[in-house]
This record gives sequence, C-alpha cells and structure tokens, in this order.
Amino acid sequence: MPSCPSPTCILITGASGGIGAALARLYAAPGMTLILQGRHRARLDQLQSVCEAQGARVERCVLELEELNAVIERISALADRYRIDLVIVNAGVTHHIGNANAGESWVDIERVMTINARAALATVTAVLPAMRQRGAGQIALISSLSAWYGVPLTPAYCASKAALKAYGEALGGWLAPEGIGVTVVLPGFVASAMGEQFPGPRPFLLTADQAALRMRRGLERRRARISFPLPLALGMQCLAVFPARWSRWILTRLGYAGS
Repeated sequence: MPSCPSPTCILITGASGGIGAALARLYAAPGMTLILQGRHRARLDQLQSVCEAQGARVERCVLELEELNAVIERISALADRYRIDLVIVNAGVTHHIGNANAGESWVDIERVMTINARAALATVTAVLPAMRQRGAGQIALISSLSAWYGVPLTPAYCASKAALKAYGEALGGWLAPEGIGVTVVLPGFVASAMGEQFPGPRPFLLTADQAALRMRRGLERRRARISFPLPLALGMQCLAVFPARWSRWILTRLGYAGS
C-alpha cells in the first residue's frame, strides 16, 4: 500500500512503558505533537523532557485505563482538542499461570482483559468520531504473535491479544472505504519490564527501539498487518493451522507448556 503524509499529531497509550516510550522518542521531532498516555507520572515527566528536547510538543495524559468511562471521556476530549492523525493503542499488561502451574486468579484475568482489550476498544471508540468526520486517520493496535495461537503459559494475555487482532482486522475492513487505515501489529518478544515477566524462552528477542523502528516503517506504508521477527511470526502462524495435537506437542517440547 502506498505511503501517506506523515502524521503531525500522535496519541500513544502505554507511553510510560518500553515500546510506548521508544515510539515516542522515535517520533519526537519539530512540528510533531505527541499525546502520551500512561499511569506513571514520573516516567511521563522524564519522557516529556526527552521528547521536547527533540523539538516535539507534548501533552501528557496520566490515566488509569481500568477506569473505562474515564478513558472514553478523557480521550474524546483530546480528540476534540487535537487533530489526531495516528493513534497507537499500545498499553498492556501481562500475567502467567505461575511456576507451579497454579493458574490465574479472576482478579488477574479481569485486569489483563480490561487493560489489554476493553480499554483498547474504548480508546478507539473515543477517537473514531473525529476521524470519521474528517475522513482521515490511522489506528494501530499493538497485539502480539501470541494472538495466532494461545501459549499455555499466558492464557489471559493470549486471549486479550487475539481479541485485538480480530477487532483490528474487522475494523480495517469497515473503515477503509472512509479513508481510515487500521494496522494490527503483532510483535514477538521485546526486551521490556513487561516482557521480563514471561516465564518461558524468549527467542529472537528485540530491543524496544528495534521494535519501534519496525512498527514505524510498517505504519508509514499503511500496512494492515505488521508482524515480526519473521521466523517467529511464521512459526506462530503454522501453529494456528497445524492440528491442535501437533501444536501442543511442539509448544511442550519448546518449553511453553508450564512445569
């Protein structure tokens, strides 16, 4: 797909985390307005200083994404105030079944699904009216390669990322005729505080800066799907089409089925 004019106003959720902060630093430049959402005020303050030193205008948005009504209200107000060209829905948390296969509590499951899926949909819902009125805009949903096939170590996380993948694919088909691009981003393992919580092997590990650069390149081309690294992406897609018993055997052999 051909590239489009570069965005001049970008909203990034989860900007106080690894990939979100890397994306903010990558996009920060003179003439750019960055709206940075996060829940860690001190981290956002530090990131704001870095981005402003690179010439960007920065609007901080300290917001707890579990408060869904507040998310819609606050993001809607920002969409009315700014002409947001690109929304990168990046905020996320993770959880796993534990070293002794104890499983996930309902509190943990609800938190993962609320932040990763419901808050993401709330963010999109808040920005869409202004984009549809203009007939322009771009939305990037940061899913995961685990959206292709559920990894036994992280059931709720995989479910939340699969929901984002399906939602983004459906959204893209609906909004394309209106001039709004939707990209589903499916990264593999990225070195970050959240990534370090994963209890299994992390092959083809990328830094947050490497992941952000790959995302930006794909977004500039308005790709419907950005997935990386290639070997891991192909492997996860194969798991999705293999017979289930094969996929489970492979994951067990590779150390992703718990202990």
